[in-house]
Amino acid sequence: MLTIGELASYAGVTVRAVRHYHAKGLLPEPERDHSGYRRYDAGAVVELIKIRILAEAGVPLARVRELLQADEVEFAAAVGDIDSRLRAEIRQRQRHRAQIARLAVGDNLALPPAVVEYLDRLRAFGVDERIVQAERDGWILLAAHSPERVPEWIARKREQIADPQLTDFFLSLSQALDRTADDPPLVELAEKLAAYLTRLAEEEGEDYVDDTDIEPPLVKLMDELAFDTVPGARRLIELLRKRGWTGWTKLERVNRARGAAETPHEARAVERSQIRMRA
Repeated sequence: MLTIGELASYAGVTVRAVRHYHAKGLLPEPERDHSGYRRYDAGAVVELIKIRILAEAGVPLARVRELLQADEVEFAAAVGDIDSRLRAEIRQRQRHRAQIARLAVGDNLALPPAVVEYLDRLRAFGVDERIVQAERDGWILLAAHSPERVPEWIARKREQIADPQLTDFFLSLSQALDRTADDPPLVELAEKLAAYLTRLAEEEGEDYVDDTDIEPPLVKLMDELAFDTVPGARRLIELLRKRGWTGWTKLERVNRARGAAETPHEARAVERSQIRMRA
């Protein structure tokens, strides 16, 4: 006969766990002997091992009690279900391990190879790493939210960075990142970008400028990420808005259909952009 400590040792649990299982009614408590100690037989060891294995597999203790009272057929079926669940959890853990392993190599975390290649091309052009990081964080959100659309979006990005003028915008922004809000380089960049977008919209159509069709809440979240990562990005968008365009993640014309008044400064800025475009 075994003491409670010996029972716990043989079953691979603590004495506290044995007492907890007693309290839950999972393991019957034997009568005390003449010395006042409880003594356990081999059957108690077997029962306790069953309880431990089921509990470690994530089976709720209330269900453990039911299984201990089940017949062989019901018990075998339940064990089969538990095994299937554990296999699914193992597969999920393996996927998590693969993601953690990719974390060590930076951009590969949760990003398809095509997106990683795009980010590497930005670096090769000499784009500031803060801008690349903002792009990367946005792609992580997109890949998690709408993975089926990533090939479509990345194809569009490849087409865009093939345009030397757009690449120049990235480089100009890189050089203007640490400038103050009203520094000429940032203002000049807003002027050039507005003129470029206007020309593109007239030549290719409004939808061509940005047809990514990302949901507004996700656009807002991605914009916040960019503004937190890229100094000057928020100010650039403010300057761009005064020139008829707005948006970081999703570019679109400023809507004046509701009768919003245009300030003299805005009117002059738009006029200058249009003159440059026609030149």
